[in-house]
Amino acid sequence: MTTALFADSAPLQRRTALLGTLGLLALPTQHLAAANLPAPDSDPWPHALPVPGGVVRLSLGPGAVRPQARAGDVPLLVLGDAIEWTALVGIALAAAPGQAHITVQHGTQAPQQLTYTVAPKRYQEQRLQVAPRTVDLSPENQARYERERDHQAVVMATFSEPLPQQLRMRVPTPGRRSSSFGLRRVFNGQARNPHSGMDIAAATGTPVVAPLPGRVIDTGDYFFNGQTVWLDHGGGLLSMVCHLSAIDVQVGDALHTGQRLGAVGATGRATGPHLHWGVMLNRAMVDPALFLPT
Repeated sequence: MTTALFADSAPLQRRTALLGTLGLLALPTQHLAAANLPAPDSDPWPHALPVPGGVVRLSLGPGAVRPQARAGDVPLLVLGDAIEWTALVGIALAAAPGQAHITVQHGTQAPQQLTYTVAPKRYQEQRLQVAPRTVDLSPENQARYERERDHQAVVMATFSEPLPQQLRMRVPTPGRRSSSFGLRRVFNGQARNPHSGMDIAAATGTPVVAPLPGRVIDTGDYFFNGQTVWLDHGGGLLSMVCHLSAIDVQVGDALHTGQRLGAVGATGRATGPHLHWGVMLNRAMVDPALFLPT
């Protein structure tokens, strides 16, 4: 890309240069290698990290109307204005390294594909001993887990408006990070899915607050996650907090950043009191740390 592409639009040049410092830029027909650039505290975007469990930011260029973008059949969060629109793409932990693409449509124009590159990342491994019943499920518990999995799949498909007005999040509870995102866990010698959130060690009863403004879309007491609250921040950006000892909100409640929603606990499959905090973008669990200020 050269500045000659934007020679007829000085405002667009300035906006493009600014977004270039925020992350990944492209025209809709170009192939891109996603950028992994450090973001200053004033950067309103999540940190760009083009790996499984990360986030990429793809410029969709200018347009009088917000373009639509999808990854397969999943709608993507598109933010910006007529000068520059940006698609935020969450990359699933199970994504294979290599080329990936989204589909973009500007108004009545024909859809176009925008390609980016997912880089490999090796996450650490942790071995844990837990009660055998939480690994080798009884028929009753297996049936319960499957019912809960199907219910939460509907919750995770939520895509609503209005779109989020801010993206930088607040940590839901104070404490030490006891387990990081992407950690590959082995329970009683049996490998399980990678850790899809951030664990924060805190005493039972420590307040848990909303990391961003959001609407409560689900609460429940689940086999693995224990007492859980799901928040919808708009545009496919969701967050969840698990293993709570208390839930202080109901489905439909609208919360502001920092508003209490529950308390730390050790419900579900937990080896001690802590908060499991997950962030989901376009139905992909992504690293919550990418949404925190540096």
